[in-house]
Amino acid sequence: MNLGAQASGHHIENMSERADSPRTASCPICRKPVVDKFRPFCSKRCADVDLNRWFTGAYVVAGKEDEDEDGARQDGEGS
Repeated sequence: MNLGAQASGHHIENMSERADSPRTASCPICRKPVVDKFRPFCSKRCADVDLNRWFTGAYVVAGKEDEDEDGARQDGEGS
């Protein structure tokens, strides 16, 4: 028996009990519950904050800097 579950007075018999419990998604900006209209955010404001972070370069997608979009090398050395 799990000591944590025993101490709290609740015991999970199998993993399906835990899997069936509803999980509430949280907004990645403010951690409030997600609203379906703005999913994965809670509001238009948080969606706009996230979009601004992409525009200002706070978020970046890692990649090789020595190639542009078509795969050609930027230093002029290519096939």
